[in-house]
Amino acid sequence: MLDWLDDGLDELAASAHRGAPFRALITLGVAATATRILPPETCLGWLGAILLADGWNWWATRKQARQEPVEAWERLQHLGAFFLVCSIWMILGLLLWNTGRMDAAVGAITIWLSVIFYAQSNGYQSRIGLVVGGVLPTLGMLAAVAITPAKAGFDMWLMLGMLALGIIFAADGAISMFKVRQRHELARAQLMDSEARYRLLATNLGDVVALMTLDGKRIYLSPSIERGLGYKVEDLILTPSFSFLHPEDAKWLPAQMAGLVHGSGEMVCQYRVIHRDGSVHWVETDFRLIQPDDPSADPQVLSMSRVIDARKALEDELVVARQTAERAAAAKSDFLANMTHELRTPLNAILGFSGILRRSDRLSGEDAHHVGLIHDASETLLSLVNSVLDFSRLEAGAVQLVAEPLDPRSAVADMVRMVEAQAGDRGIVVINEIHGEIAPLVGDLGRLRQVVLNFLSNAIKFGAGGQVVARTHLTPAAGGHCTLRVEIEDNGIGIAPEKLDHLFERFTQADVSVSRQYGGTGLGLAICKHTIELMGGTIGATSREGLGSTFWFEVTLPVAAEWPKGVEVSRSETPERSLRLLLVEDVAVNRELVRTLLRDFDIEIVTAENGEEAVAAMASAVFDVVLMDVQMPVMDGLTATRAIRALDSAAARTTPIIAMTANVLPDQVARCLDAGMDDHLGKPISPARLLEALAHWSQDPDEARAAPMVAPH
Repeated sequence: MLDWLDDGLDELAASAHRGAPFRALITLGVAATATRILPPETCLGWLGAILLADGWNWWATRKQARQEPVEAWERLQHLGAFFLVCSIWMILGLLLWNTGRMDAAVGAITIWLSVIFYAQSNGYQSRIGLVVGGVLPTLGMLAAVAITPAKAGFDMWLMLGMLALGIIFAADGAISMFKVRQRHELARAQLMDSEARYRLLATNLGDVVALMTLDGKRIYLSPSIERGLGYKVEDLILTPSFSFLHPEDAKWLPAQMAGLVHGSGEMVCQYRVIHRDGSVHWVETDFRLIQPDDPSADPQVLSMSRVIDARKALEDELVVARQTAERAAAAKSDFLANMTHELRTPLNAILGFSGILRRSDRLSGEDAHHVGLIHDASETLLSLVNSVLDFSRLEAGAVQLVAEPLDPRSAVADMVRMVEAQAGDRGIVVINEIHGEIAPLVGDLGRLRQVVLNFLSNAIKFGAGGQVVARTHLTPAAGGHCTLRVEIEDNGIGIAPEKLDHLFERFTQADVSVSRQYGGTGLGLAICKHTIELMGGTIGATSREGLGSTFWFEVTLPVAAEWPKGVEVSRSETPERSLRLLLVEDVAVNRELVRTLLRDFDIEIVTAENGEEAVAAMASAVFDVVLMDVQMPVMDGLTATRAIRALDSAAARTTPIIAMTANVLPDQVARCLDAGMDDHLGKPISPARLLEALAHWSQDPDEARAAPMVAPH
């Protein structure tokens, strides 16, 4: 009901309470001065009245001065005292006015205007105060002057006009003050609202916001520090910024902070801090150098910090997971390498001896047939091992493409010639078509041939007579490139539409009965897909069940500056001279196989069952060529090769050493060459490849190394 009393009245009351001593001095001075005109007893009576009224005012405003809560009646009491004080001052003016003296009239007007302008200044704080302390006493003064008879020599209209002018000026000032007050109140409300929002954000923000000097003196800390690290703002604000750093991080972080001035002015750091409870927590902070509003002031550092214990724990888990994955990958690679070696070692003997027996004229027709079946089954098993090995290398990203000039026609034509005999046995004609203007390209010819051969082999395997068409399309592309598209079309069993999308997945075939009827591992097309995608190309198939299929791929390759040069190294298929060969092999059946393969040639074979025996043999004798196994007991082939190359003998340093091993992975081949070997033969051993290698390396070693053989991986 009395809410209107809240209009800045407490602010006015507090101001009046603080100004009471000064007003008392003014009052004494005015009373003493007035005795020159008014009777002393009148002045003394006025002084007593004004001091009592102002004393009451002082008493009524004591709570507001102490910023204590006040009731409405206490505000009314202040208003009554305030009105009484201003009215008593106005009465003094009237007393002077009624003397009829000119000097007294001047004094009266001075007192009235002083009260009016004093009330005007109070109006800034309270409009009620302006009315009670200014408007009402002024109206009373004007009424009293108006009914007082004019004095001799006074122009009342002039006097009243001057008073009115003063009142008008005071009113205008009050109105201006009201407007200033309103703007001030609006600005203060906006400031308080902004501050409230800021405090809300600062209090509830997860990050800790801080402002500090470059030497670590804190200027501001957000309350969120307590939630994050347990410290209260008042506990930290007077401490240096680096007080609670972990001892190890306290050695470097202050220096980093000092470097902000000379660097970019921004940095992000991760460090540890000590929590209030003594625990250690990881913190990440964004530091930014800022310049205060005063250009002459030193720069300050604004920081936003957050606890990152959860992220650090996750990072640690990821590191452990990565290490575990790396160990698993290494174990997988080791397992793959060991299994490849273990499978190839017996296959070496099976394929080698079955190949020898198949060519023997001492076996009967049925026995020769059985040996042929063993040989074919062994080759199928070897193909499976190679497919698994190729797919594992592609999945692991261990395959590196070769970029060299190539004739795109040869990628298809050479493979067509390779399968023509196989296709003829099945009554299939292979047709090779070329479309578009042929240009030399840059790419991996070997990998392209591998994909084409797989497509052709499948087309012949699943064909039903008739023909297989190989089409090569070349289309110019932007940026000096050309798109090579190869299609292999057959008229075989076809593929159901719902099976097409899964054809290029590993271990997948269109029908489970396919592997029983036609053989295969389900890895060939998966290898083709990985290979083409490694080249940045696309691969796919279209088919009509019972009518045939078309497999295709597209790769966009750079156009080569010139056609590839067909450089061929002239080699004999068999050694042209007698040889002395050191065979280093720990498996007896493999030693027997090499002896059997080379028994028809003028080659003396000396054997060693481990690397230590090989080093001893090379130290005591001279050989033309060394065939060196890698995985052997006592001393492995790599260590033996290094030891041989270190012997104080020119022959030991120059004698060709050929790795003959089931270790055929690229990194394994590279380790053989790095150890000092000159060439690599993978097991199972191809008799033709063995003879070709011996023929190549039995010539002058320097000439042989100038035109090295390319060992297939």
